[in-house]
Amino acid sequence: MKFTESMLNNYSQPLSNTEDQQCKNAINMVINSIKPLGFQEKSTSLEKMYSDTYSYYQVLESTSNNRKIKVFLQGSYANNTNVRTQSDVDIAVVEEDIFTTHYRQGVSDANYGFVNAQPRSQSFKDEIEIALTNTFGSDVSRENKSIKINGNSYRKDADAVPCRRYKDFSFDYYDNPTNYVGGIVINADSGEEIINYPEQHIRNGKEKNVATNHYYKKMVRIMKKMRYLMKDNGVSSASGVSSFALESLLWNIPNEYYLEFKDCRKVFMFSKLIEYLNSHSYALDTFKEANGIKLLCPNRDMLNNMKSFINSLITFYEYE
Repeated sequence: MKFTESMLNNYSQPLSNTEDQQCKNAINMVINSIKPLGFQEKSTSLEKMYSDTYSYYQVLESTSNNRKIKVFLQGSYANNTNVRTQSDVDIAVVEEDIFTTHYRQGVSDANYGFVNAQPRSQSFKDEIEIALTNTFGSDVSRENKSIKINGNSYRKDADAVPCRRYKDFSFDYYDNPTNYVGGIVINADSGEEIINYPEQHIRNGKEKNVATNHYYKKMVRIMKKMRYLMKDNGVSSASGVSSFALESLLWNIPNEYYLEFKDCRKVFMFSKLIEYLNSHSYALDTFKEANGIKLLCPNRDMLNNMKSFINSLITFYEYE
């Protein structure tokens, strides 16, 4: 399929002002739904975790005890890498006062003075689901990892993700309770436990974008659009990789490679990035997610899927 410079310029466009406001509306409505549980905002308005992103967040504190919740946008909207065919906004709802820990060998909760939390009558996910249902009614549906809220003209479709703070103390040798790598733990209804690092993803994406003269996120939007076009054209390998994986794939390309082609047309720069990925496919098993922590292809199936997608993209993408 042949692509022109004007087509790629269109694909690379960032979030519109209207979409930005819809994202703010979605997160504010989630926050307002939680407040009747006995919480109040720590600050008067939404803030951004990092400038040059849409990583809006708000910290809620209990009015009667030490409970604390952090609500923030994550995923493509927070990273400003969404494309027009992506509609759902991911909103993390993080329980901060109860957390999951990981230590180096020979270390336990006792070293840090942590104690086991007392069990509650209902899970955190149940609690958030009830609060959202009280606000959005039949627009709410429970899913394996999240709680979906149907959107309208005022707000985006949203996936609220109730989760718990994850604290990895593996590299702390001073028993310092503040010296940890922080992530989130999602306890899916299926019983699966998923550890993610969305805040690091947002930070790393911002830094990569600045370091590449703001071409990184433009190329990510183009890559995501290519995936959707490939799916529409029956390219089966496009279904074997996620938009998040492709964002991470481009994050692994060295900054200097973007800068080398910064004065070229986008159609040419994108072709050179594909060439880089193809010539470095032998190293895919060392690539990291954009958070810089987890492996991008941790198993053979994911590695093969990524290689297959890159091979298909080489054939699919032509430019004028």
